[in-house]
Amino acid sequence: MNTTENYHVKDLSLVEQGKSNIQLAEERMGALIGIRDRFTLEKPFRDLRIGMALHVTKETAVLAQTLTAGGAEVAITSCNPLSTQDDVAAALAKEKVRVWAYKGETAIDYRTFIANVADTKPHIVIDDGCDLIDHLHTKRQELLVDVIGGCEETTTGVNRLRAMQGEGVLRIPVIAVNDNNTKHLLDNYYGTGQSTLDGILRATNILLAGKTVVVAGYGSCGKGVAMRADGMGAQVIVTEMDAFRALQATYDGYKILPMHEAASIGDVFITVTGNRHVVRLDHMRRMKNGVVLANSGHFDVEIDVEGLRREASQHYQVRPQLDAYVLDGRKIYLCGEGRLVNLAVAEGHPSEVMATSFCGQALAVEYLVKNRGKLVPGVHVLPKEIDDLIARLQLHAMGVTIDAPTSEQQKYKTEWREGT
Repeated sequence: MNTTENYHVKDLSLVEQGKSNIQLAEERMGALIGIRDRFTLEKPFRDLRIGMALHVTKETAVLAQTLTAGGAEVAITSCNPLSTQDDVAAALAKEKVRVWAYKGETAIDYRTFIANVADTKPHIVIDDGCDLIDHLHTKRQELLVDVIGGCEETTTGVNRLRAMQGEGVLRIPVIAVNDNNTKHLLDNYYGTGQSTLDGILRATNILLAGKTVVVAGYGSCGKGVAMRADGMGAQVIVTEMDAFRALQATYDGYKILPMHEAASIGDVFITVTGNRHVVRLDHMRRMKNGVVLANSGHFDVEIDVEGLRREASQHYQVRPQLDAYVLDGRKIYLCGEGRLVNLAVAEGHPSEVMATSFCGQALAVEYLVKNRGKLVPGVHVLPKEIDDLIARLQLHAMGVTIDAPTSEQQKYKTEWREGT
């Protein structure tokens, strides 16, 4: 480990590799680079400190650089013990970003690093899963007086924030960046779908064609996973608790079963619900020999890993990020310790899809600064025009041109008198 007051990273000899990977991401994140160019000129974050708890990937590095280009001092840690790309963390440390992160963090280090970011006394917090915001509200409340606001990246974090708001304990305005169309309908759908299967394939090298894949949850992430698994020749079964989402999955052509029935049928199980113990020990006791379990929800609670460890007669590592458990004489393979398989085993979402997500983060920070003192504590959503701007930036980066409405069409959209 390489440690100073301003960073804790695994290996500074990885700096050049990290720089190369960050450059690769930049080439595919044109929309965010356009925002960076404007921030470089305008310096909207001059004299502000921004604290981040995000997956420390090459794409996140481009976001950090975008914020520093806007004048901010940035401190970052990971939001998951297994999601850091060590070469990227090393490169950020050399770029004068305060960074505490390494792949395989202990539980103690994970919490210590969250506290380190809080100790920088951030004016803006960018979170993924709400652990940093939770830390400020439960352990460092005295710092909240100087916090302008926060931004939340993922569904699970937004759910936690709305629970805090419902209990009246959320003391700062937080932008639910996940609620942008350019985030949850792109990142969650296209990004999670591709990167989840990427992680499972890297861990197992399994052939999905002809397998039965059980997808637990049919939100935006589950829809993306099901679509990609179907596209690779798998037979997809969906489990759901929400009636409308189950109806959507049915209309999309997937079989709907309760988990206790799907458990004896599936070959690969993927959880993307954001809820706890979706795959329980009683489900695992019904599974076939050789099944693969993977989670792509934010926290490692969707599969009852503790119960599996407790009840298994044998447990051993097959290869990095793939463990075998023997339960009732049958072998169960677990990917990435039950943590986010797309980041624990693979590299997370492709840069192109993270460009729009991180445009949302960058513009949410700017929105908070522009509206300092005007937003009440609670969960907020960016105005539609900002979401539309992000889509236009990405289309421009992709070289795509769309139609503009004529004056006649603009008038027709606002006219109620003209009918049949």
